[in-house]
Amino acid sequence: MPVPKYDALINPLLEALRNLGGSAAIQEQEDEVASLLKLSEKDLAEIQSGNRTKFSYRLAWARNYLKRYGALENSARGVWALTAQGQKIKKVDKEEVKRFVVALDRKERKAKEQEGNLTENEPMTWEEQLLECVRKMSPDSFERLCQRLLRESGFIHVEVTGRSGDGGIDGKGVVRLGGLLSFHMIFQCKRFKGSVSPSVIRDFRGAMVGRADKGLIITTGSFSANARREAQRDGAPPIDVIDGQILAEKLKELGLGVEVRERVVEDVRVIAQFFDQI
Repeated sequence: MPVPKYDALINPLLEALRNLGGSAAIQEQEDEVASLLKLSEKDLAEIQSGNRTKFSYRLAWARNYLKRYGALENSARGVWALTAQGQKIKKVDKEEVKRFVVALDRKERKAKEQEGNLTENEPMTWEEQLLECVRKMSPDSFERLCQRLLRESGFIHVEVTGRSGDGGIDGKGVVRLGGLLSFHMIFQCKRFKGSVSPSVIRDFRGAMVGRADKGLIITTGSFSANARREAQRDGAPPIDVIDGQILAEKLKELGLGVEVRERVVEDVRVIAQFFDQI
């Protein structure tokens, strides 16, 4: 079936969160909702814009509506959970949710107009801006960026070895654990807008056999649910995956092409009673 519109994802999202114990990371939500709706790989791979698939984009809107409705909350670590109100809800009237959010939007818009802070167009998020910059890099430059990222993350002997006909292997390195254990790894870099398919995982695993203990694929795009399952399939050498969202967070954490400036915001309240008592 084609990917439903955001409002048709509201109740499946609630059901998915209940199935997952009341809380879940975004990827867990996407996998569970896709399973509930029996969406195909082709449906899930359809791109909305930039780095986002249509499914991911619409599910994000469903989350936003449920959060504003008071049924969901999220932490700084990207985990979403049912609120006390959300736990009591088995199913919502999607039209009621939409009316509630529209009314809330009007109220907030009016407040912004009164404050003179209304903007016509929402700016790109820093993640979207960052991934746009990365996707504009040449293939060689992107491989060097991945090499730098791995080195900054503690990998040693990281080399870019990308050669045609090498099964998609772009580089290799060594992972050190606690200064005692080491694992040889190979990696693949994909400047990609869409979803990486299971066949990419299988091909990379085939190239990995006999060459390394671990495999890693880094992409500016995303991984389909089946690709993620294939990467961790029982009985096969596991392959770790880094999608665009994780890549952006890691670049931010390491300060590679991202500058974070902290701002202190004062919350000032006038206590009128103080003056009355003088």
